[in-house]
Amino acid sequence: MTTAAQVIKTSLPTPPPSVDRLLTTVREGLEALKSNDIVEIDVRGKSSVCDYIVVASGTSTRHVKASADEVVRHAKKLDVVPLGVEGEREAEWVLVDLGDVVVHVMLPRVREFYALERLWTVGDQHPAEHEA
Repeated sequence: MTTAAQVIKTSLPTPPPSVDRLLTTVREGLEALKSNDIVEIDVRGKSSVCDYIVVASGTSTRHVKASADEVVRHAKKLDVVPLGVEGEREAEWVLVDLGDVVVHVMLPRVREFYALERLWTVGDQHPAEHEA
């Protein structure tokens, strides 16, 4: 017999990991596949899209794709599913959007051409004040 009042069991959703934890996981994924020149750029206050951009290089298209796949595998261990992954077919530049952290894994020549690090750090250096 069913009573008029039934207890509904619900589980609360797991809160997303902290940005620091997500960055650590991304770094671990990239380091696991020996990605090169890993750079983390704090874009808080510069972008409403994410808090950090991580840029890394792969030695070949196969290495670029494998590195991006490893980032996705590591993120899923934190129950973070990418919002999107772009560029896997050509694999010269693969973008993994993890929400608060966006990861770019690129071939060195592509990375040099687009210069994301310079783009996102322009104005961060304070010019030396000239003494009169």
